[in-house]
Amino acid sequence: MSDEDNSKRVRSIFISDLHLGTRGAQADLVLEFLRAYDAPQIYLVGDIIDGWRLKSGWYFPQTHNDVIQKLLRKVRKGSKLIYVTGNHDDFLRDFTGLQFGGITLVDEIVHETADGKRLLVIHGDLFDLVVRNAKWLALLGDWAYTVALALNMAINRVRRVLRLPHWSLSAWAKAKVKNAVNYIGEFEGCLAVEARRHKADGVICGHIHHAAQREIDGLTYINTGDWVESCTAFVEHEDGRFELIRWPQGRMKTTPAEPVSMPARPAPVRDLIEAA
Repeated sequence: MSDEDNSKRVRSIFISDLHLGTRGAQADLVLEFLRAYDAPQIYLVGDIIDGWRLKSGWYFPQTHNDVIQKLLRKVRKGSKLIYVTGNHDDFLRDFTGLQFGGITLVDEIVHETADGKRLLVIHGDLFDLVVRNAKWLALLGDWAYTVALALNMAINRVRRVLRLPHWSLSAWAKAKVKNAVNYIGEFEGCLAVEARRHKADGVICGHIHHAAQREIDGLTYINTGDWVESCTAFVEHEDGRFELIRWPQGRMKTTPAEPVSMPARPAPVRDLIEAA
């Protein structure tokens, strides 16, 4: 019996910011989630493979490759995979519009929900002024975020010894630092304006690693979060209702516990481009 036979079937899956190729990526948890949920259409909302980090040094362990292979297996079993490019995997933007073997590469796309709503699906980095106008500063911020993750890992090792729950330094900073709160609010507002420009009923995005679902001036705003710290995704049910999944808190009893062994593959990016 395959993983898909035990998985919960939903209409659509939206997941972003896996950052495969970095030491902070929670690939084992991504695999658990992909085994637990299946859908005929899966949206990868950017920053799936971290090209920025891979340029500075190759790091792609077996679990990261297993995520790629798991997604490709879902495609072979009939799922449609829509890969929306982000800033960390912007090397794929040279292939925008390419369709092969059930995989479509796009910069943005409009998703129609089961109840007839039109939602713009876009990573969101084009509405980040730092990424657009000062990439060197964005790279510096990426380095600082990596340092913060390493510090956070050390803190949580101590917390585990003390039997305390996981604590996120960056999530705390986003909630407490005024500039971060203002930045998130401005980002959300810009995405809502872009959705209105596309005559859509809302937007689904990623980029800022802050999962959310809210109404902004009559438009639906959904941010899928990330799989470095918060480990969140959204699923659309058959009635058009969206649900935020936090992993592993949302782990189902039917989730297979044993990982499936995969043969090593040396070129995960080529697997995506040459899957057909």
